[in-house]
Parts: sequence; structure tokens; C-alpha cells
Amino acid sequence: MVAQKQSRNGFVVAGLLLGILIAAMDNTIVATATGTIVSDLGGFDKFVWVTSAYLITQVAGTPIFGKLSDMYGRKKFFLFGLIVFLTGSILCGLAQNMVQLSIYRAIQGIGAGALNPIAFTIMFDLFPPEKRGKMSGLFGATFGLSSIFGPLFGALITDNFSWHWIFYINVPLGIISLALIVPFYKESKTYTKAQIDWWGALTLVISVVSLMFALELGGNEYAWDSVEILGLFVSFAVFLLAFIWIEMRAKEPIINFQMFRKRLFTSSVLANLFYGIAFIVGTVYIPIFVQGVMGGSTTNAGFILIPMTLGSVVGAQIGGLLVSKTNFRTIMVTSCVIFIMGVFLLSTISPDITNSVLTTYMIITGFGVGFSFSVLGQSAIQPFGYRERGSATSTSTFLRTLGMTLGITIFGILQRNYFTDKITSVFSGVGGANLPAGPLADPRALLNPETREKIPPIILEKITAVLSDSIAYTFAWAIIPAVFAFICVSLMGNERVEVSKKKADPVPN
Repeated sequence: MVAQKQSRNGFVVAGLLLGILIAAMDNTIVATATGTIVSDLGGFDKFVWVTSAYLITQVAGTPIFGKLSDMYGRKKFFLFGLIVFLTGSILCGLAQNMVQLSIYRAIQGIGAGALNPIAFTIMFDLFPPEKRGKMSGLFGATFGLSSIFGPLFGALITDNFSWHWIFYINVPLGIISLALIVPFYKESKTYTKAQIDWWGALTLVISVVSLMFALELGGNEYAWDSVEILGLFVSFAVFLLAFIWIEMRAKEPIINFQMFRKRLFTSSVLANLFYGIAFIVGTVYIPIFVQGVMGGSTTNAGFILIPMTLGSVVGAQIGGLLVSKTNFRTIMVTSCVIFIMGVFLLSTISPDITNSVLTTYMIITGFGVGFSFSVLGQSAIQPFGYRERGSATSTSTFLRTLGMTLGITIFGILQRNYFTDKITSVFSGVGGANLPAGPLADPRALLNPETREKIPPIILEKITAVLSDSIAYTFAWAIIPAVFAFICVSLMGNERVEVSKKKADPVPN
């Protein structure tokens, strides 16, 4: 009977890992194909929304689905998320312009908002504390592997087939996940139904979307002091306050602010937020650096991310193994120190950097962030029982994804403004007539090898130098959230995994 249960759990874990893999992979699979997608569909000024749209809906959906899984069970919402994600993937492959692609990516994000937190929570339900460290390492390593396979598959498929297939590849993997979860995951019926906090969900979604639109459109489509942007910021503040007010009074709040009384939970989820803000810069801008500055192909950009993601896989595995041997704080302080070092080194990159040096910097950064994939999820959920695990996990995932969303938006603004100001300054000093209209009017020219060859070498050198400086400048700003992550993990206390029978309360299935 025990062997049968272990075998069944093995199939369930495989299905969960596949679900996590495709959802996490879509955070990075688009990165190395960005140049080709923009070259095909146009809309360089809108390319950030291909990632932002995915992250925004994932952010908004994560705490909602996490809470619903506590109230009505994990299985049905994991399967719902998987089906929505696959539907969005098919639509993305059929997109005809950047606006359509962004909308379909938003549909994918809704599905991903259910997959990631619920999968991690199911793992906690299945295994006792002494096994959760190893399983957390496995789940964390899957995030790292998704960062490898995402850029690599994105590059190879884009170069050899079509960028449309980077989305279609999710379909067979998702079907396998469905085939494993549906028959083998036998969920306990111990949950109880309760009233859904619809007003909390609505105000949360409006608040997050208002903030993202304000940050993306401000200084680009509209001036920062324009009525439109100020109105969006007011909308963000009003609906955020309304959300907090509703949550403080709701019987079953989406985010239970009482959980923040636990120091370990608070420090863990805030650290997750700052890790997300800082790490997204590497996954977005290193491929652009390789293509735009070093002149590499999409495949080169895909391969160049492998060292960083291999480092994160190793870090996640080591972190998962260490949680049963020492306290959370010791592990994460070490992680932060290494991560800060890596981000600092990436802030020194320049056009003459060698592949070996860039690879070293990326390994250090990936190794540092890898610990957070396996450790912070476990430390956040540690203080809570079955009825609160979904909310705790989803809140942690919510803040990390929110951090990624804020990071890609804010750092996108910083990089774009720096590039625009510098490129204007450089060429106004040498005579604007010497610069072809294409590269300035359409910066995607640097990401397209064929168009790049048409740019005079002296002009290309100046443009790539400015692009390189703008990316290094962006990494320098990313040091700030990495330092804030260090402060948060320093406050985690001395708690560690408890393996007593009292804590070993996996739900029978």
C-alpha cells in the first residue's frame, strides 16, 4: 500500500513539475525570440508588454487562485489553470500583431497564476517536513531548468522554424501533465466551502493593472504629469486602499494580513519581492546585450543564458538540501551576498567583454538567486497549517511575480530613457545627418542581423556602445533591490525546518 502511494505520488510530482516547467519557461522563452518577433510584427515600443501582460495577469491571479485552492481544493484549480494556459499558448502562436500577442499572453498569465502556487502547495500537502527540503530543491531546480530550456528552445525554434512554435511547444507538455494529474492525484475532501472575496479580487486586479499602465505609459506615450498618468496613479492608490480595507473585514480574504504577524513569513515574502525585481533584469537584458551589442544570433542569445540558469539550478538544489541542516537565515544571507556580487559584476559589462568573463558573471548571479527558488517558498509556508498553505504560498509567489513585473517595467523605463538621451547626445555632437534614420527611428535594427549589416561600421559602433552603457546602467540600479533582499533575509530569525510528528501533517490522498 505504501509503495503504491509512493508510486502514485511520483506520477503526481512529475505532472506538477511539467506544469511548473511550461509556466515558468514562458517567462524566458520569449526573451531570446524578442528580436525576431519585433522584427516580424513591429511595435518595438510595445515589446515590453509581451512579458508585462503575462506577468500582470499572473500577479493578479496568483493570490486569488491560491485562496480558492484553500477553500475548494487544489486539483480543480490546478487543472483549470493548465487548460487556460494551453488555450493562451495556442492563441499566442496565432497572433498577427504585437497587440494581439500581448492580449494572448495575458490569457497565458491567468493560467500561470494558478499553476505555480498551487503546484508548490500540493507538494507541501503530499510530503512530511523532513522530505520537503529535497522536494523544494527539485521544484526550485525546475524553475532553473525552465530558464535554460526557455531561452534555448526559444532560440533554436525561432532560428530553425518560426517564433510561433515557441508557444505551440507548451501543448504536448501540458497534455502530459493533465494525463498524470487527473488519474493519480486523489485529493482529500477535508476542505470546506466559504464565501469568495469577489470585491477583494476586483480591487486587487484594478489596482495592479492601473500601476502597470502608469509605469509603462508614463514618460513614453504620456508625460508623467499628464492627466492620464496621474489618473492611473490615483486609481492605483484608491483601489489599493480599498483592497486593504476589504481584506481587513472579509471572512475569507484573498491575502490575510494576519499572516504578516509571523516574522519568518513577512521577511520571506518581502525578500521574494526584491529577488524578483532584481533577477528579471538579467533574463531580459542579457539576450538583448548579446544580440544588440555583440551581434549574436537568436541562438547565441539563448545559449548565453545557460550559465546563469545552470548556476540557479545548482543553487536551488543546494538550498533545498541545506534547509534540513541549518536555519533559513544563514542560507539566504549567503545567497544574497553572492547575488549582489553577481549583479554588481554585470553592471560593469561593456562592448569589449569576452564570453568567458560574461559567463563567469552570469554563473555567480544565477547561483546566488537559485537558493531563493527552493528556500523562500518553504520558509514562507513553514509557520502555517493546511488551511493557510495555499494563501501563504500564493502570497509569496504573488510578491515575487509582482517584483518581476515592477522590475521589467521600471528598469525598462530606465534603460529606454538612458538609451534615448545618450544616443541623441552622441549624434548631436557629430552631426545628426551622419546617422541613418532607421536605427534611431526603429531600434530593433540592432537586433536584426540583416538590417545591422547595412549600418555603417562607425555608426554601428557608436550605437552599440550606447546600448551597452544603457544595459550596464540598468544592472547598476538592480543592485538596490538586491540589497533590500539582503536586509529582509537578515531579519528572518533562527527558525528552521521542524521534523517532529506534530508538524508532519501531509493530507492523505
